[in-house]
Amino acid sequence: MASPAWLRLPRLETLFTRTLLLGWVLAQVAGATGTPVRAYNLTWKSTNFKTILEWEPKPVNYVYTVQISAGTGDWKGKCFYTTDTECDLTDEIVQDVQQTYSARVLSLLPRDLDTTGSARDPVLQNAPKFIPYLETKLGQPTIQSLEQVGTKLNVTVQDARTLVRRNNTFLSLRDVFGKDLSYILYYWKAESTGKKTAKTDTNEFLIDVDKGTDYCFSVQAVIPYRTTNQKSPESLIECTSQEKSVFKEMFFIVGAVVFVVIIIIIIILSLSLYKCRKARGGQNGKEHSPLNVA
Repeated sequence: MASPAWLRLPRLETLFTRTLLLGWVLAQVAGATGTPVRAYNLTWKSTNFKTILEWEPKPVNYVYTVQISAGTGDWKGKCFYTTDTECDLTDEIVQDVQQTYSARVLSLLPRDLDTTGSARDPVLQNAPKFIPYLETKLGQPTIQSLEQVGTKLNVTVQDARTLVRRNNTFLSLRDVFGKDLSYILYYWKAESTGKKTAKTDTNEFLIDVDKGTDYCFSVQAVIPYRTTNQKSPESLIECTSQEKSVFKEMFFIVGAVVFVVIIIIIIILSLSLYKCRKARGGQNGKEHSPLNVA
């Protein structure tokens, strides 16, 4: 005789509960023994060719190793058996910043937790392809000098240094990108908000301004042909000061006048000293001359 439905329900609930409990126990055992999890969200972070690969998640009882390959070359290991979720690959990519790089993150058991005694195939995840020359972000530029003389404003931009080397010397952004690198100058009157722009393929700007008017400005690095990471952040804002310019001009004028006066005084004193010595010499000559005998 078949059992009533109401008698079968407790058995089904008991079986479901046991299944959940078994799953929980297996999950705890897997976490305790260190089951590698495939890395995800692999992301390149690069500014002025300082390049770091980041990923998730934080490992629990397993470790990561990173591998990188240039073009179709062999894989090279980096950041071995690490529990970090980032790896600095700068020293590899600066060897050829126009190369296409591949990278992957291997999830594996550390040697002291691998109790099987045999090598296991690691769980790996590939990162997107990366071309440093096209994708590294441009860092914030700095203004090296500025000078406003009359109606001309001269602004000089200082190139950022990179970790790319040539002949044991760190190269600047200009050294690496050459004419591909441009700068934009944003400038406006100090009492106004209307901005004007100027562009240059060098590191210097020479623009026309109103005489006796203070100006504020900032600069921005740009690589026009890029589709991503085309522009850098703008530099800190700098402003001219006509009061300082006037003081500077007066300082040079006063300095020039003082210099001329000192030169004149030195010449007068030298002439006076020369005449005194000459007069004394004539007098001494008369005193030592022989007497005339009649």
